[in-house]
Amino acid sequence: MNYQVFPTDPAIRAGTRADVDYGTVWDQLARVLLLGMLVLVVLSFQDYGITTDEEVQHIYGKELLSFYLSGFQDQSAFHFKDLYLYGGLFDLAVATLIPVSPFDEYATRHLLCGLIGVVGVAGTWRLGRVLAGPRAGFLAAAGLALCGVYYGAMFNNTKDVPFAAGMVWMLYFATRILQQMPRPSRSAAWKFGLTLGLTLGIRVGAVFGVFYLGLALLLHLAVVWHLEGRKQMLHDARLSFLILLPALPIAYVVMAVFWPWAVLNPLNPLEALQAFSRVPLKIITLLNGQNVLSSDPPASYVPMYLAVKLPEALVVGLGVAVMMGVVALLRLESQPWRRHVAVTWVPTVLGAFVPIVVFMLMRPTIYNGIRHFLFVIPPMAVMAAYAADRGWSVAEQWRRRAGHVFAGALTVLGVVYLWQLTSMHPNQYVYYNKFIGGLRGAVGKFELDYWGNSLHEATQELIAFIERENNGEAPKTTYTLSVCGNPLAVRYDLPPWLKLVDKDPDWRRADFFMAFTQVRRCPDLLDGQPILEINADGVPLSIVKDRRPPERKLQAGAQTDAH
Repeated sequence: MNYQVFPTDPAIRAGTRADVDYGTVWDQLARVLLLGMLVLVVLSFQDYGITTDEEVQHIYGKELLSFYLSGFQDQSAFHFKDLYLYGGLFDLAVATLIPVSPFDEYATRHLLCGLIGVVGVAGTWRLGRVLAGPRAGFLAAAGLALCGVYYGAMFNNTKDVPFAAGMVWMLYFATRILQQMPRPSRSAAWKFGLTLGLTLGIRVGAVFGVFYLGLALLLHLAVVWHLEGRKQMLHDARLSFLILLPALPIAYVVMAVFWPWAVLNPLNPLEALQAFSRVPLKIITLLNGQNVLSSDPPASYVPMYLAVKLPEALVVGLGVAVMMGVVALLRLESQPWRRHVAVTWVPTVLGAFVPIVVFMLMRPTIYNGIRHFLFVIPPMAVMAAYAADRGWSVAEQWRRRAGHVFAGALTVLGVVYLWQLTSMHPNQYVYYNKFIGGLRGAVGKFELDYWGNSLHEATQELIAFIERENNGEAPKTTYTLSVCGNPLAVRYDLPPWLKLVDKDPDWRRADFFMAFTQVRRCPDLLDGQPILEINADGVPLSIVKDRRPPERKLQAGAQTDAH
């Protein structure tokens, strides 16, 4: 027996020509959304700065490529810092692309990461659609696309965004397998294995996906046993096991290609899991105004950050979805046929909440807000979209006009979020919702520009400022610059006439000083006349000070007059 789960929207279930057109409209809107995101990625990927981790990740990718080009002789990648604990899928792909890319190495990284971020939104659309219909799928994709902490990270968070994209596609294929039980298609099984292997090729945490599907399959078999007996359950178990078994060797082979260290020793993945549970890093991170040691975070760290970093509509929708889920579970006894439907939601619900529960119990090292937990946001967006979709249906069933009002409210929310993210470009990842008073309310309480993304824009503005002093031309004088922040984000953009002197003994005599505000002591480290400020929602993220002595400023002015 095949327990195919159909969309829950009554209009989709009806199956008329109008209903088909209805579904097509939402699918087309989703495709337009994805196309629009692709265009935005291509137009804006060079606006984002280089993050602290990118340099070592880039080196790791080149060393992995050297491992293959040397015929497996060069194993330096397996001894480079702690990067061998991570899969090298993204970094290896970049190292392979750089020789043929028309862009420099870091721009290539940002373009590829942005495109993968769109793949994650596409996976969220497909997951929402298969669980709750075309409209819910579109709402899920739009909700994730308008989530600043995800969209802003799409361009330079080259660990967490690819991992989040891989996880949501794994949830999608797991859901497809559950919907096709007891005879899942080989295509769905092999695609799950392929996605599992690719995601393990980024981070070992992808094993969560195996747990989600495995638990859901056990629940499915328990339902079959209860409704149809032990014999039918054993038949289903045997049939599905034979079909799903090839997924594991597929995953292992793919993982081995992109994370060869993992297969040098069968226990290496377990070593990576253990290492990530207790990263030997002790830095100060902010939580609601309190300085927290990264190696000893409170259990509330991730839940609190999610509550203030996600858009208000997503937080509220998620809460409503949880309440709806509780009510649905209480009704299962009187409606046994719904149990198969409930099982198909298991991977998504587990994907949204299990990592948070595990964190609260184990309290591993954490910092930089929720960047390590971006992968829980896509399934959360799906759940919130389901709540919105059901609310919309209830409003339509009550009164047609009420449905229009509900749709109008969602549209207004979408426009507001879009405007907010546009105004924060290219620092969307520092977004905070109104529950904390927006970005201004988060100042001094939560992490802001921890990547130093704004330093790239500050560098461009400083170069333009100096060129304006010289009628748009490069100055004949070489100036010096000192930076409090990630020097790579600045050094990579500097022209020959602007020299970074952070490692020089006389760095305190620099002509210009640039600092990001994430580290409180940075802006006051050196004095000078403030000339530039990069801000989001009125909150300074980076500042630049002119420290040139009066005679050098007069000299610059004289050069301008001479021109």
